Amino acid sequence: MISTEPPRFAAPDARATPIQIVPKAGLKDWLTGQDEPLRDWAVANGFEANAGEVLRVPGPDLSVSRVLLGWGGAKDHVRTRFVAARAALALKSGTYSLSGDLTANAWEEAALGWLLASYRFTAYAGTPRSAPALRVPRGVDAARIEAIAAGEFLTRDLINTPAADMGPGDLEDTARALANRHGAAIEVTSGAALREGFPLIHTVGRAAATEGPRAPRLIDMSWGDGGPLLTLVGKGVCFDTGGLNLKPGASMGLMKKDMGGAATVLGLAHMIMATGLRLRLRVLIPAVENAVSGDAFRPGDILRARNGLSVEVNNTDAEGRLVLADALALASETPPDLTICMATLTGAARVAVGPDLAPYFTDDDALAMALAHAGHRVRDPLWRLPLHRPYDPMIEPGIADLDNAPSGGMAGAITAALFLDRFVRDTPRFVHFDIYGWNPRPAPARPKGGVGMGARAILDALPGVLDL
Repeated sequence: MISTEPPRFAAPDARATPIQIVPKAGLKDWLTGQDEPLRDWAVANGFEANAGEVLRVPGPDLSVSRVLLGWGGAKDHVRTRFVAARAALALKSGTYSLSGDLTANAWEEAALGWLLASYRFTAYAGTPRSAPALRVPRGVDAARIEAIAAGEFLTRDLINTPAADMGPGDLEDTARALANRHGAAIEVTSGAALREGFPLIHTVGRAAATEGPRAPRLIDMSWGDGGPLLTLVGKGVCFDTGGLNLKPGASMGLMKKDMGGAATVLGLAHMIMATGLRLRLRVLIPAVENAVSGDAFRPGDILRARNGLSVEVNNTDAEGRLVLADALALASETPPDLTICMATLTGAARVAVGPDLAPYFTDDDALAMALAHAGHRVRDPLWRLPLHRPYDPMIEPGIADLDNAPSGGMAGAITAALFLDRFVRDTPRFVHFDIYGWNPRPAPARPKGGVGMGARAILDALPGVLDL
């Protein structure tokens, strides 16, 4: 399993340089209460306590005796997440401690942001940054925050790894390593059994190979022996050429991230297992490469899904919903208490909400509200989009039960979600995330590259949603 070693908090009793959090609104009063040398140093250096502003304060021997971290105001925290991560990026190696007047949620965000800021993808070039260590703030559950950071690092590593080293077989290896780490069971279906039992997964992936590490497969991991059943389904298209409806070069450049749904559910699975949530977890990943060969599936083909529905293929580049359909059909055969599907599915979702929001679809208003509140609480932003049933005729071509790529280009994310919904009709609660999985510009705690979306919000919401 490719894994950047996640950082750990320093020991609670470690000797640490203090970092004082200073809000902008209280700067004048705060300075008034400080000794004259510190006050003069802050004024001389123009310290204004802007969000993420860092000022090193020298001691008598000119070493850094303390650090001031500007916290900005309320509006700054609406615009910027993980303000404390800016200090982690600005400071050299060493051990630090944070102090200030923050809410419990803000302390957790500060601690997590510090850990996430140390991420560097150095598998092919460069060396890991010597990150400064943080003494865990009082009241923060260090083990939980470390587990969340580790899950996010796993997701980022998987998305960032090029397809030459992250094909279906490599994704299976990662899932097996994760299962072994947490004592989970894992089964993988491939070859003739896949062709018979999961015809859509096999059809999409057969052009890459019919055997060996590039061959399509269905990964099925299970963990836990009590509590409600949660099933996570992640799109594992390790590279997407578009098939015979070949993508142009500019659109193919980032297609190593088309397994971002699988990467996200594996990262979330680690968070769930590492924090010991009392539930039964099942992870289903259809792992394929959508390639071009003489055996590739064609526009106009009519395919039969695992649950018997027929699908007319009108675009081979709408392959993600095909492989997810078979996996969701399997999930529905043992109806979970909650099914969560995560996929880098449509460009329409990215156009609708941009790269920073994770759009999701569900008919369950209470579930939707719980996710929205959790996303706000843990600064993992989500946005609900509608499963608009009047659009159902758009995915009903007449020649088959379903159309994988309705013409016209309207409501692409919604019609994709409606398509998937046909395969979970016997599932009590279902939510589908259409994520982007990539951060196009560096931001605090979120470097450019692969990124998890929605996993932290889901983890936070699960105890209430599943009555754990």
